[in-house]
Amino acid sequence: LYCLVFFFRLTSIIRHEGYLPYDKSGDWLYHFIEIAALLFTASALYGCMVPFKGTYQKELDRFGEFNVPEGLGAIYLAGPILIIAILIHPNLNADFISDTAWTYAMYLESTALMPQLYMFQKQASGVVELLTAHFVAALGFGRLMEFFFWIYSYHELANSSGSKLPGYLALFSQFVQLVLMIDFFWYYYMAVKSSTPLVLPQTAGLGIV
Repeated sequence: LYCLVFFFRLTSIIRHEGYLPYDKSGDWLYHFIEIAALLFTASALYGCMVPFKGTYQKELDRFGEFNVPEGLGAIYLAGPILIIAILIHPNLNADFISDTAWTYAMYLESTALMPQLYMFQKQASGVVELLTAHFVAALGFGRLMEFFFWIYSYHELANSSGSKLPGYLALFSQFVQLVLMIDFFWYYYMAVKSSTPLVLPQTAGLGIV
């Protein structure tokens, strides 16, 4: 999912500048970070699928596998979100494809962690590896910062008719992910505070973690 996020955001910000800061001097940095993120994510995916396939916990990575081929359960997130992005998107680039691509990346990013949280829930021991826990916590902190950013900037995400619905939906999508991660944040905080491994109950919060 993160490969899709970075790919679609790149297709928008490389062709147009509507979702970049007014000061164009730093545009290259945004492009570099997105390209690097896509390359790192793609290489990590390749590593899990090819050279380090033996370490891949296939039996746990079964998010959304209902009437779809193995490993494609995330389509139940990617598909509906694409439809929402097509129907509800801002118009800062004045280009349907570019605006939809950027919006799709933003909406999808707010749900991209759900398969990972699902895997945590399915682990028999409930113990989360230290590096994985820090990685997920960092992503969650990033979503928190992004939520605060959109609280002050959502009004800029207006569509062609002037409606601020895309901005409201951006805020809502960030809020939903934070709600889904509340219990993870709590157990992560307790683990860091007590210097013990992060152990998650098999059922907690909204049933995601």
